[in-house]
Amino acid sequence: MKHQLTKLNILSLKGVQMRTFHTTWLMFFVCFFGWFGLAPLMPTIRAELHLTKAQVGNTIIASVAATIIARLLIGKLCDTWGPRKTAVRLLLMGSLPVFFVGLAHDYTSFLLFRLAIGVIGASFVITQFHTSMMFAPNIKGTANAVTGGWGNLGGGVTNMVMPLIFAAIVSFGYTKAEAWRYAMIVPGVMMLIIAFLYSKYTKDTPEGNYDETGHKQKRTKTDWSILADWRIWALTLAYAMCFGMELTFDNVASLHFVDTFHLSQSAAGFWAGIFGFMNLFARALGGIASDKVGKKFGMRGKGLLLAGVLLLEGFGLILFAQSGSLMIAIMSMLTFALFLKMSNGATYGIVPFVNAKNVGLVSGIVGAGGNLGGMLFGFLFKSTSVTYVQAFTYIGYTVIVVSVIVLITRFQNQTVTEEQLAESKLAGAA
Repeated sequence: MKHQLTKLNILSLKGVQMRTFHTTWLMFFVCFFGWFGLAPLMPTIRAELHLTKAQVGNTIIASVAATIIARLLIGKLCDTWGPRKTAVRLLLMGSLPVFFVGLAHDYTSFLLFRLAIGVIGASFVITQFHTSMMFAPNIKGTANAVTGGWGNLGGGVTNMVMPLIFAAIVSFGYTKAEAWRYAMIVPGVMMLIIAFLYSKYTKDTPEGNYDETGHKQKRTKTDWSILADWRIWALTLAYAMCFGMELTFDNVASLHFVDTFHLSQSAAGFWAGIFGFMNLFARALGGIASDKVGKKFGMRGKGLLLAGVLLLEGFGLILFAQSGSLMIAIMSMLTFALFLKMSNGATYGIVPFVNAKNVGLVSGIVGAGGNLGGMLFGFLFKSTSVTYVQAFTYIGYTVIVVSVIVLITRFQNQTVTEEQLAESKLAGAA
């Protein structure tokens, strides 16, 4: 793209690139807010709907399961419709279950609503795809990490804010059973507002929308041959370990702090929110480091960085699991959160370079891996024979194993080599 930005000035709204940058992270932030708006209210919901540990676990699994398929689909739609149309349609459709989850009065209906709400988690793929379209290769990792991180920040804010909205509604005389239902109207309204802003202030590419540039016609066939590329699966595993764990922690943190350390719902939401607030800088730090290392050591350096931060995330998780006091738990949580979110950024510092012709599809596959990890981890947390402490420990060891897999994966940019070979053949034929 001729007009991709080579510098990231986060304080600027000048130009379609920076307007898109800010609108797309805000879109993901609001979707994340709606996606996990119920998580900090689960102590109340669990009591009101008389949910067992297994049923709570099933709702956690449902909240991330739908996103797996949705992310694969959204990646393809970004390639064909363009990220702008895809985002607006996802926001409008996704707001419906967010608004109507308050109609759930038993386990089954609540489970189905959480499944439907999970679709809006696919907004992440749009954010990463759209940011990749607006920024040049030298800054893609940083730009993707900032938009992804600030979007993920919605998970921290919702853990802090939703209990306050809930408490405010209760103070007006509503019961707790009514308050959690009315609270979910807030993220639904936010999603409608962002749909309008996305339609008005963004373009698919720096040159214009797909309809204007003819970009759409170039994307008629999905290149499924990329599934044979092991690098994509290594990144998918890596993202399952970092973003998958982030989704899981956003879902279970409040319950863990309430049950293990006997905190109130508001206090538990606050500490769970601190975990999410690390996204303000930590994911960006991973992306910035990936760009810096890539400039000096190439794709191999980016891969080594990702392996290293995953390894540290795994050790931090094990330490968190064994924490005997609230203070040690919080300190170890901040430690593993830092490396987890850096891993998120470092993963998507590599994704745009794996296959330049299929960025949307690769983003969707790797993004779906994050949700697949979250879903599989959810089975540990629903088990009646596995405690939350044991679940965190098992996941920590699994993350360490995946860090070794990433370490031995060669991330050289094969796509560029193939294109250069094709060009040389054409030149020879001419």
